[in-house]
Amino acid sequence: MEDIRHQYYQQTVNKQVNCPTFSGQQQVDVCIVGGGLTGLSTALHCATRGLSCVLLEAETLGFGASGRNGGQVSPGQRLDQTTLEAKVGHEPAGKLWQLALDSIDLVRNLIDRHQIDCDFVPGVLHTAFKSSHAKEMRDNVRKLNEEYGYHDTRYIERDELSQMLASPRYHGAELDMRAGHLHPLNFTLALAELAQQAGASLYERSRATKVTSTKQGIRIDTADGQLMASKLVLGCNGYLGDLFPKVAGKIMPINNFIVASRPLGENTARQLIRDNVAVADSKFVINYFRTTPDHRLLFGGGENYSSRFPDDIRTFVRPYLEEIFPQLQGIELEYGWGGTLAITLNRMPHFQCLDNRIYVAQGYSGHGVALATLAGKLIDQAIAGQPDDFNALARYPTPTFPGGTWLRYPGLVAGMLYYALRDKFGN
Repeated sequence: MEDIRHQYYQQTVNKQVNCPTFSGQQQVDVCIVGGGLTGLSTALHCATRGLSCVLLEAETLGFGASGRNGGQVSPGQRLDQTTLEAKVGHEPAGKLWQLALDSIDLVRNLIDRHQIDCDFVPGVLHTAFKSSHAKEMRDNVRKLNEEYGYHDTRYIERDELSQMLASPRYHGAELDMRAGHLHPLNFTLALAELAQQAGASLYERSRATKVTSTKQGIRIDTADGQLMASKLVLGCNGYLGDLFPKVAGKIMPINNFIVASRPLGENTARQLIRDNVAVADSKFVINYFRTTPDHRLLFGGGENYSSRFPDDIRTFVRPYLEEIFPQLQGIELEYGWGGTLAITLNRMPHFQCLDNRIYVAQGYSGHGVALATLAGKLIDQAIAGQPDDFNALARYPTPTFPGGTWLRYPGLVAGMLYYALRDKFGN
């Protein structure tokens, strides 16, 4: 069993949402599998609309990526607008951009409306790891300003960046002030509490073991019970496993790792990141970091693609941290933890509806805090007969990984090694 003492978020959580284990038999409008942001947002929106909802979580709420991530509420998709326009055309790309903005606004509105205590701070700085990336960022900011009328972002030249961020590694940056960062576990558990208050029934340690589609509805089996539902929502992301093979090949579970330093003091923290924004760089396997309310550096870096975490996560992440902040060589790292997320082959989220009653949202590829929260709202709208926004994401094609569910890893590892070499030796 994982030692939660190594998880900074678990040690700074500000609420507990206690849920029973599911047993017996029930019939509901909506069954949701997965107690992360996708599932909890779906439960909140569906229950608010008066639907009977049961959510099944195999571990505890927020156990997966939703409660372990870097806490960045980032704008846009993983692909920039120029790329999206080339793939799907200007109007569909514009719709995807608007949905990405809606996802940030939804998170911020939930926090404001319900006074959620999750340490939200505005500002995300996307830094250029290579000089060629700096040019791409400058062009992207110009495009967003001029063609999309989006003025919450601006380009940061290298000289100004050196005053904002105490790292010699970057060539420029985009600063987006509509984006921000937060304590993801506290935000996730707040959604759970709101979903319960709206009438949703949440169950922990209640793993869905089998899904069967019947004429009467969808049957979901657990170790101790059985549900019949009119609609099923799969919000498992990197923890889907073999529960629903029809969509498992669309995603690749990978492991990502984060450390938190000892408290540095406010002065040192502001010397590292002057304006207390979150930072994510342009490497293919990105580094992402920010400071916390108690003035630690929280730094994510490195991935692996096996079923095991490194024996010592702090030792694993340290070289990535010290490359970006060489002045912190040897810094004490008090926490180190990992989590499993899901990526897609094209890094766009995978949305799908099967037989007009099974909804899938997964593969956020590192952009899950905002997009997963929005997914719950879009699924509820689709169930209510308003599927346009859900379909705008579902229409973007999600290729299946070569080799399917079982043989996809060798190809992924080879691909990641290629991009790691590009990160290291490219311009």
